Amino acid sequence: MNHLALTVRSLTESEAKFYAPVLGFLGYDKVEDIPGKMTLWFNEKAQFAVNLWQAEPELSSRPHARYAPGFHHCAFAAESRAEVDKLHGILAAHGIRVLDAPAEYPQYAPGFYAVYFEDCDGMKFEVVHMPEFPA
Repeated sequence: MNHLALTVRSLTESEAKFYAPVLGFLGYDKVEDIPGKMTLWFNEKAQFAVNLWQAEPELSSRPHARYAPGFHHCAFAAESRAEVDKLHGILAAHGIRVLDAPAEYPQYAPGFYAVYFEDCDGMKFEVVHMPEFPA
C-alpha cells in the first residue's frame, strides 16, 4: 500500500486529540498542511502515508458506521508487544477511546498481540505485533 486517506469531521480536533499522538508514536511526521483542508503524515521507514481530509460542512454530521459499506478498520504493525503496550499508555494519557486493551488473539495467528481503539469520529484502528505471518 502507498497511503490511506481519511475524511474527518474536524481536522483540527481530530489531529490534535488523536492523529498527532498516535501517528507521531508510530513514526509518522506531518509533511504537508493545508489549513482547514488536509494534512499528510509520512512514515519514511514504512514508506506509507496517512492523508487526513476535512469533511465538507454539509456532510460533517454524518456518523461513521463501521458495519456499513466503507471503512471498517486499519491495522498498523508494531515491532514488539512492548510497542503495543506503550501505545496503550499513550492512548490512555490522551483520553483516546480503547475498544480492546492489549491482548493476545491466537484465533487470528500465533503470537498475534493487539490493541484496538477509535478516533474522534468512531473509526477503528489497531496496532498489532505478529511475530510471523501465517502461511
